[in-house]
Amino acid sequence: MKIEVYISQLLYRYQCVTVPGFGAFLTETHSAQLNESTNSFFPPKKTISFNSRIKNNDGLLANHIAQAEKTSYGFAVSAIAFEVLNWKKTLEEGGVILLKNIGELRLNAESNVIFKPNDQTNYLATSFGLSPFVSPMVKKEVFEKKIEKIAAKEKDAVLLYENEEETKSSSPFLRYAAILVLGLGITGSIGYPLYQNQIDNQTLVVEQAVQKKVQNKIQEATFFIKSPLPAVTLSVDSAAVETVEPTMPYHIMAGAFRSEQNARKAYNQLIKDGFKARMLKENKHGLFPVLYGSYATMKEAEQAQKEIQKGENPQAWILVENL
Repeated sequence: MKIEVYISQLLYRYQCVTVPGFGAFLTETHSAQLNESTNSFFPPKKTISFNSRIKNNDGLLANHIAQAEKTSYGFAVSAIAFEVLNWKKTLEEGGVILLKNIGELRLNAESNVIFKPNDQTNYLATSFGLSPFVSPMVKKEVFEKKIEKIAAKEKDAVLLYENEEETKSSSPFLRYAAILVLGLGITGSIGYPLYQNQIDNQTLVVEQAVQKKVQNKIQEATFFIKSPLPAVTLSVDSAAVETVEPTMPYHIMAGAFRSEQNARKAYNQLIKDGFKARMLKENKHGLFPVLYGSYATMKEAEQAQKEIQKGENPQAWILVENL
């Protein structure tokens, strides 16, 4: 049985996949990177490392194989043990273990296991479909010249608009003046009564024009208010605001137990030791996970993991819950 296929599947979902009696494959998330010298961009990814000191069976790999192969948990444990024997024999004979999409394993001169990861596979599910790419150099001078041309065109358009507005605003006054001069000429030839009547009519026309201009200015003012409107203050009842619990997707695993009673004992002991321990419900593998604690960020979880590994459990690892 090629168990590396099932190890690869689990690496997408878990931070630690342990091969009982052999070692554990660990993942670490890295953010997107930029190589300024080559203008190359790299998406976020998970890198894989190997720790030969973590060998205890946490049940994760065996349960996954049993479920995928539709067989028993005991058969899956036996299949893993048989594969591990073949791996160890290969290493002892100076050979190389090639794990598809994971990497290579070999022994060095001090008989320590050396792992070379496969960089072609990205186990970060959120980066699915993303690949590295190279961007051409962006020249700042070209964009500055384009911006200057656009600004010059906008300035010319504003000046043209202002000139048209001035011409429009002066035309009515010129027409009124011409009418007034014509009226004065007519009154001089016809007589004072007609002159007085013409003056009254022109005065009415001018007053109407002034009123129209005032109305136009008022309408324009509604679109060009310089001072801000006063702020509207709303009172909110704090009791009506629902408190949202912060998510804690990063868990430090203390162990996973097939017996709920044993899991409860481990949980109670952690509480006595001062940890903010948690005991989760039975998962789909039939196990009861027990946690040292849960954290909102990976940074907090890694800091707590280091402290626990120093004084409590060197094999404590972080479980990342799917959000």
